[in-house]
Amino acid sequence: MTMTLVEKILAAHSKNETVHPDEIIDVGIDVRVARDFGGANVVKNIRDHGLQIENPEKTLFTFDCNPTGSDQKYAVNQHICRLFARENGIKIFDIDAGIGTHILIDKGYVYPGATAVSTDSHANILGAVGAFGQGMGDMDIAASWHNGRIWFKVPPSVRIQLNGEFPENITSKDIILNLLKIFGANSLLGYSVELYGDSVDKMSLDARITVSSMATEMGAIIILFPPSKEIIEFCSRNSKNKFTPVFADNDASYEKKFDLDVTKFLPVISRPGEPHDTVDAASVEGQKIDSAFIGSCTNGRMEDMQKAAEILKDRKVAPGVILKIVPATDEIWKNCLMDGLIDIFKKAGALVSNAGCAGCAAGQVGQNGPEEVTISTGNRNFPGKQGKGSVYLASPAVVAASAVAGYITTPDKIPAKPSVFSQPSKSVSNNYKKDRHKDKKAKPDYIEGIIWLIKKDNIDTDMIFHNRYLAITDMKEMGQYTFDNLKGYEQFSKKARSGDIVVTGKNFGSGSSRQQAVDCFISLGIQGILAESFGAIYERNAINAALPIISCKSLDELDLHDGDNIKIHLRTGIVTNSRNNKTTSAVPFSDVQYEIWQNGSLFG
Repeated sequence: MTMTLVEKILAAHSKNETVHPDEIIDVGIDVRVARDFGGANVVKNIRDHGLQIENPEKTLFTFDCNPTGSDQKYAVNQHICRLFARENGIKIFDIDAGIGTHILIDKGYVYPGATAVSTDSHANILGAVGAFGQGMGDMDIAASWHNGRIWFKVPPSVRIQLNGEFPENITSKDIILNLLKIFGANSLLGYSVELYGDSVDKMSLDARITVSSMATEMGAIIILFPPSKEIIEFCSRNSKNKFTPVFADNDASYEKKFDLDVTKFLPVISRPGEPHDTVDAASVEGQKIDSAFIGSCTNGRMEDMQKAAEILKDRKVAPGVILKIVPATDEIWKNCLMDGLIDIFKKAGALVSNAGCAGCAAGQVGQNGPEEVTISTGNRNFPGKQGKGSVYLASPAVVAASAVAGYITTPDKIPAKPSVFSQPSKSVSNNYKKDRHKDKKAKPDYIEGIIWLIKKDNIDTDMIFHNRYLAITDMKEMGQYTFDNLKGYEQFSKKARSGDIVVTGKNFGSGSSRQQAVDCFISLGIQGILAESFGAIYERNAINAALPIISCKSLDELDLHDGDNIKIHLRTGIVTNSRNNKTTSAVPFSDVQYEIWQNGSLFG
């Protein structure tokens, strides 16, 4: 049986000679990582369940979300992880190291054909070197630390052929934003994507990292690059293990294939709110900005720093505009120093911070305030993700040019004199409510309850449970913050009743790997979530926490109204609307999901 790239990697790490899409297998994990975000909860799971570490040499902490130590709760969590690491002989890449996924590549922990899991939802960045990386929640990571393995459903594969040569003005960020423009946030939901083409083969490691890092924003499990000669040589020099590169079989079967003409790709920018809301750069040219950010796991590599320096050399950031630059790793930071790039950045008026995730992680440089307009090289611009303002996504070249101009522009249109302006901001208040945690109930093979009909697609984890509450580890406290960043549903936690069921659209739970976005519903006593589709990491987190989530693409057949009572049979997938007796078929629970549901959690 022939196999795709992801199938060959997963098969090689399982007990099966071959695997096929939707098959659930146990996968051996070569490296298992927890960050300062999520790390304390991993430790809590390990301790609460009396688990041991299967192989400390394959187990790591990476502190990249808040390396500045500017948040007390992060500092507490980091120290919890440090103490646990000392007790168990686990290596820490501490606050001076940089972004964990980049470290895994640069330090040789991953290599073509390897497997890795992390509490980072962008662990699929490892597809840049032809490795399988996956972001997972706290339970999954704790289980992988204990077992060295974790269950996984083999994803279907998509092959995208990029034909032609990229235009000279197209950067790696433009490539992935063009792909987002074509495929959106959920048309490739749950797929493993493989990229091919002569222009793909020529892409550098830095460029591949940029593209792979935004697989999450496309809804894909991973974007895999077949390793080129240069990638294989790089990994061979740095790898701690000997390896044989893995490639898809020539006659492998793909569920979908696409041929794209890259000569038609344009410089594009994502408008605030959704990474896939991409438009030609020319259509937003002239938009005033308050701030600019260059960095993140998507664009914090050396090539990104060099492009920014090329534009900023002998120029100044526009008055009233703040430019923040954060290299991805400490090694890149030092190279910037040695090559004179830091000097260029500082003379231009930029703030240069120590290596880390920065803007899209709460607590480090890059966050913006209410009504602040930012242009960023980050991977996400969901409301609230990089702050309370508006965030445009673009390449390092466009961000640097815009910082100099004072408004969004491209490198070829930087004005002789910058735009000058100031932007006021407003205060923001948060609403809180008392804890509504309910005791667990007996579990039949169905759930039944009143529905909240939320007709929205792509509800991400920041809308469900905002990152400003990520330091909370007590589930009893989580329910009060549910949906308080989802427009129109800010009062959900006050109005929801124990036993209610949430019914919604496509790609529910996209975005971050945070377990709290599941646990907040459990805290409120919500019985389950019925949606057209779910984000891959969210689906795992909910299954592992025994929160019933049910996928159903034919919700319209139920003629649902807000407040209807529905009954969902978990083993058959039959959904019935009690008001009109209309039924439809959803995806029934797998044996794994049903077992976890009956046991009460992944840990029973």
